[in-house]
Amino acid sequence: MNPAFKWLGTQPYESAWEKMKRHAALLTADKAEEVIWACEHEPVYTTGKRAIDNRLDKALPAPLITTDRGGETTFHGHGQVMLYPMIHLRRRALTVRQYIHLLEESAIQTLYHYDIKAERRCGLPGVWTSKGKIVAMGIRVSQGVAYHGMAMNISVDMAYFKAINPCGLSQNSVSMQDSLDALPATKSVAKTWANSLRHLL
Repeated sequence: MNPAFKWLGTQPYESAWEKMKRHAALLTADKAEEVIWACEHEPVYTTGKRAIDNRLDKALPAPLITTDRGGETTFHGHGQVMLYPMIHLRRRALTVRQYIHLLEESAIQTLYHYDIKAERRCGLPGVWTSKGKIVAMGIRVSQGVAYHGMAMNISVDMAYFKAINPCGLSQNSVSMQDSLDALPATKSVAKTWANSLRHLL
């Protein structure tokens, strides 16, 4: 059975993270089903459990939260879709590498739906256009269950990214607005993206 999709609207990061952890624990215990959540966040910087400090400015224009996902510091905020699949990899006989490939492919297909050409780059997680990185990734896998997920930029205020070296990379972060004259609604992008992933799983 494909996971259900739920749009959560705008969420504070920490409350969404707590909900994810609770649902992942229930999924691990076979007391919940797989699900794909999507939302926007209030402006926030998050960093992975390695907590590598890649700030370019000591004073950030939004709070910084250390999480339990992989990856380095990045920004989340308005104009960005967060896709949070909670998937039982062990039950699906998926390796982490295979799962990451599916996540990236779902983003590539979603961007193609909006006439934006995107691709992987060897050795670099996430998805890229010719202009820069448009989708960032950070996941956690515990007891065979994956949570956290990906962030796709639609119309993000890029000033927030100038305070950090996003995910340890010097390349530009870009948004869909850099390639499109008319932007789709955030919720519409989220639904398209979730459906793409559901078809791939």
